[in-house]
Amino acid sequence: MSLTKRAVAELIGTFWLVLGGCGSAVLAAGIPDLGLGYLGVSLAFGLTVVTMAYAIGHISGCHLNPAVSIGLVAGGRFKAAELPHYIIAQVLGAILAALVIRCIASAAEGYAGGLASNGFAEHSPHGYSMVAALVTEVTMTAMFLFIIMGSTDKRAPAGLAPIAIGFTLALIHMISIPVTNTSVNPARSTGPALIEGGIALEQLWLFWLAPIIGAVIGAVVYNFVNKD
Repeated sequence: MSLTKRAVAELIGTFWLVLGGCGSAVLAAGIPDLGLGYLGVSLAFGLTVVTMAYAIGHISGCHLNPAVSIGLVAGGRFKAAELPHYIIAQVLGAILAALVIRCIASAAEGYAGGLASNGFAEHSPHGYSMVAALVTEVTMTAMFLFIIMGSTDKRAPAGLAPIAIGFTLALIHMISIPVTNTSVNPARSTGPALIEGGIALEQLWLFWLAPIIGAVIGAVVYNFVNKD
């Protein structure tokens, strides 16, 4: 499969991740009759990964996340030369999804302009500090990569990786939505931040730095414990 086609698959997959995850937070989480809340949004993010992993996993590997791509390079599972194509495609997919969410949400009376952006301190859902946000994002992304590396190992049960990875992302959101609104994905953070602007854009640096650090840690630790 050509690199261009794989990059397009990553764009589509990341579009679906942000549309499904952030879209559920913006459009449905606050509606009492639906009862989504944090749990519903967590499951939405997990379901986007499961569905896209089966749809494009055989095409691009279904990274949907610059931190995952970088972590897989650190773990020896992906070529560094292909990183720019994947990261650009992932960010573009996230931006397009944020634009679609804004277009839909802005038609509702009283819409305040939020797009489920990530943040800390005054922009954290429950006022968690920058240090708490940094620790959370590094730890969650490290565990995410560790599980991705393990579930996609040749010795792991075949065909079950998408379920394990999707459940992991859902669990990560259950833990960390109150802290940062959960990133573990620089593209997912960038799309909403660029459209929202303001404090979301000012704090975006943390949601690139922390997930990348965490991803590298997770991949390196997995390779260490997986050595014979």
